Amino acid sequence: MDDPKYLIVETDALPDIYIKVIRAKEMLELGEVSTVNEAVERTGISRSAFYKYRDAVRPFRELYGDQIATFQFSLRDQPGVLSSVLNIFARNGGNILTINQGLSVNGRAVATISAETSQLVAGVDDLLEKLEAVYGVLSSQIIG
Repeated sequence: MDDPKYLIVETDALPDIYIKVIRAKEMLELGEVSTVNEAVERTGISRSAFYKYRDAVRPFRELYGDQIATFQFSLRDQPGVLSSVLNIFARNGGNILTINQGLSVNGRAVATISAETSQLVAGVDDLLEKLEAVYGVLSSQIIG
């Protein structure tokens, strides 16, 4: 059998079934539902579709889930903002590997944080959502 080949495709270009299978898998992993039956019922797909695609589709982050994620932030230049960001990582199981913060320009500083993500309480997307809610975080993104 040939080695699997992967593509990176924007979710908007995918048929809904793939997105629903990924959502059903996430619901099971996060404990939102306890059975496949519940997951497929809530996402509106059949059990056969779930089983057909469950091993073939996954979020990009899952391919490298036990490795390193690099986040970039634009932070308000105020005392404690970076500390608040680091506390979110700590409370959610992120292991900080590197921090690089540039000098402030016009009241903003860019910070890049690399973290090992295999011990996260929830997924990387959930962590990013929590980080974006921190007062003083003007923007955030995963860059690697």
